[in-house]
Amino acid sequence: MALSAEEMAPLAESQRAIWGFMLAFADSMAIKAAIELRLPDIIQAHDGPITLSQITSSISSPSLPNTDYLFRIMRYLVNKKIFSATMNDNGETLYSPTPLTIWISNDFELTLAPMILFQNHPLAQASWHCFSKCVKEGGDRFTAAHGCDMWEFASKNDVYNKLFNDGMACTSNLSMPFVAQYEGLKTMESLVNVGGGTGQLLASIVEEYPNIKAINFDLPHVIEMAPELHGVTHVVGDMFESIPAGENILLKWIMHDWPDKECIQILKNCRKAVSDNGKVVLIDIVLQQEKDGSYCDVGLKADLLMFAHSGGKERTEQEWKNILNEGGFTRYNIIPIILSTCIIEAYPY
Repeated sequence: MALSAEEMAPLAESQRAIWGFMLAFADSMAIKAAIELRLPDIIQAHDGPITLSQITSSISSPSLPNTDYLFRIMRYLVNKKIFSATMNDNGETLYSPTPLTIWISNDFELTLAPMILFQNHPLAQASWHCFSKCVKEGGDRFTAAHGCDMWEFASKNDVYNKLFNDGMACTSNLSMPFVAQYEGLKTMESLVNVGGGTGQLLASIVEEYPNIKAINFDLPHVIEMAPELHGVTHVVGDMFESIPAGENILLKWIMHDWPDKECIQILKNCRKAVSDNGKVVLIDIVLQQEKDGSYCDVGLKADLLMFAHSGGKERTEQEWKNILNEGGFTRYNIIPIILSTCIIEAYPY
């Protein structure tokens, strides 16, 4: 028998929460549309608050943009505080940026726009739909969606490869202000960035510390897209086979891409490559449980992201200690930098 209105009333809040979970994708889709239409850049470039018609006229389009569609997207984004809105004397809505706007602006050097476009592309989202299948049957989520793992797919699909590399480059820019403050860089003479992508993070480090001899090490299809960078030598290779020798080795957001077995192999290869008086520097998430048993929401979402894409995972300090010890690094130090992301110094002595 159906519940009465009186019986349904106490369930309203929990029902509202489930609707919010169900439609959570609306947030990322609206933000993605804003980036593609360059709405943050248009609004920020205008001298003062801007009307919808002025935004519409600034959108690059082969035909006249649909104002009603744009209004509905803007209304949603204002409600989410991506933009703000006021009314002028003529009754027109005027839009302005908020502190959130800059993070999705293409013109901001620390923009998250490339990562947002990557994570919300159909090619990247397909594996999220394979969670339950892989719980029942095992196997890799990305392979279930695409027929091969993420790394092989990137080597074959130019669109995915560019989206991935652009996304990783933007996170390097985001990391740099914190990495630049890392005291360990001041005494380094050489640094090998394993899985360094197109080399943007390493280039920023060399700009700050020109005395460092820098090697950017990655797979062939990644290095092919890497530009020439002052002070950076690009080297092609596979970290599971061997790693170029260096005083110090840097891995940024690499280990969370892999299960424990593969991480231990990477660390063993790092142990062979790093000098006895050097260290391995890992930039990665360390999951920390609060007193109430909860974790940082961003960290847990990143863990599911790894589950969806690469077969890796985010780790607690104990899990980090376990793989570091098995990889040949019995001493380590953790330096928190932002959210759950940390610098982990691993010493071979």
